[in-house]
Amino acid sequence: MLFNSYPFVLAFLPLTWLIFFWAGTGSRRLGAVWLVLASICFYGWWDVRFIPLLLGSIVFNFYSGVHLSRLSGTHSNKRSGYLLGAAVVANLLLLSYFKYANFFVSTWDEMTGAHWQLAAILLPIGISFFTFTQIAYLVDAYRGLAREYNFIHYALFVTYFPHLVAGPILHHKEMMPQFAKRATYNLNYRNLAVGLTMFVFGLAKKVLLADNLVEYVRPVFDGPAGHAIGFLDGWGATLAYALELYFDFSGYSDMAIGLSLMFNVRLPVNFNSPYKAINIIDFWRRWHITLSRFLRDYLYFPLGGNRRGRVRRYANLMVTMLLGGLWHGAGWTFIFWGGLHGVYLSINHAWRALRQRFGADLGRSTLAGRTVARLTTFLAVIVAWVFFRASTIDEAMEILRGMSGLNGFALPATWLAKLGTGGAWLAAHGVQFVSGLSFGGIREAGWIAVPLAVAWLMPNTQELLARYRPTLEVASHKGAAASGPLAWRPGWQWGLIVGLVAFLAIANMTKPQVFLYFQF
Repeated sequence: MLFNSYPFVLAFLPLTWLIFFWAGTGSRRLGAVWLVLASICFYGWWDVRFIPLLLGSIVFNFYSGVHLSRLSGTHSNKRSGYLLGAAVVANLLLLSYFKYANFFVSTWDEMTGAHWQLAAILLPIGISFFTFTQIAYLVDAYRGLAREYNFIHYALFVTYFPHLVAGPILHHKEMMPQFAKRATYNLNYRNLAVGLTMFVFGLAKKVLLADNLVEYVRPVFDGPAGHAIGFLDGWGATLAYALELYFDFSGYSDMAIGLSLMFNVRLPVNFNSPYKAINIIDFWRRWHITLSRFLRDYLYFPLGGNRRGRVRRYANLMVTMLLGGLWHGAGWTFIFWGGLHGVYLSINHAWRALRQRFGADLGRSTLAGRTVARLTTFLAVIVAWVFFRASTIDEAMEILRGMSGLNGFALPATWLAKLGTGGAWLAAHGVQFVSGLSFGGIREAGWIAVPLAVAWLMPNTQELLARYRPTLEVASHKGAAASGPLAWRPGWQWGLIVGLVAFLAIANMTKPQVFLYFQF
């Protein structure tokens, strides 16, 4: 079920919310059971056949975690290590079968000339997220940081519908205390108002911004093979995709936080204006924050992090980002994207070390310096997005070739008549006017400029609502709370704004499109 669909907004959400507080007021256990059942129905709406897979994963990991918790207080370290290894491998094998089996088989066929046949495997929605969430729980149980003996609460921790299909990736210690609190099951009107506002703004980002950028992306990235990509088309489609992905994921993150807060449960920050980043390190502290945290805590640090010298540090960064790219999708383009970010991060760390060695600020403290740093970071990010979105490496290289001007700087044929005698003069002097370009007018440019201005210049929803603490922690960049008229507060003015945004968003949900991170 999609957050941006009429069945969810008009039926599932109000029904689930009303029964949760009706049941929870009398019995916390009954309220939790209801939320688990509702979350399973939410998941099964997409494909009921995968409910047993989800439930089997929950049962297996719960009892594995219980045993690991009990062993963590004994001297059976070897035994607990074996158990942890077996449980993690079992989770990864399940994930690998559904997500990577076809990729591995096709890659083997290409390398060896074999002709193995494997039927197409349908990827269960959200499997990457609930698998990583449970692996984190197992490792924490092994370390003695997580002890859970309440199956209902654990099932709620995994299936909780605001995060189930596209994150954030949760830690056991973040959620269990909230599920156990009496206050969670009592209606809180302030949380309801703040959560509803977050949900509405997230819905608007998805429906009004992200979904309207799709038509400018597909003609280039999904166009006929071998077609030369022009300069305007390449830049237009890439910027459109960068903004589509931004507002799609930002919208989902806001909706997840808002929905959860309506149930008095705070989720961690998962998205914090990443296009305002001044370097790649800063970008990964803002983009998909809980995935970055998972990769850091459960992969980069166990590999040695930065504790074993500079060369080993860069190697660890590369391994972490390559696997992070593979997590996003079974394809060489995702691996290349991850590797490219690994290179970016290595360069960023090396540059930072050089600056510290010479004590140089290099102008970053000035407005001009920070602007250059932000633009440079944004350029690096959107170049990487080309590989993230393209179907093949060759396709990505062709788009980058067009963006660099190597395919020429032809203008749209629709401009020829508008330019009148000027257009005729340009055509006579060698300027090409080509028909069929997807970016040929002010309307197309507006669909890029307006979202880009919002991403760069406007406060995000966490900043708008910062005084009401909608998330578990304050956004990672302190002092970013909006002030003055931009700061949200209860009242008729903001009520009118939120109501109008809700009306526009709901009216445009006639053809709901899936969230992009559902595919990863």
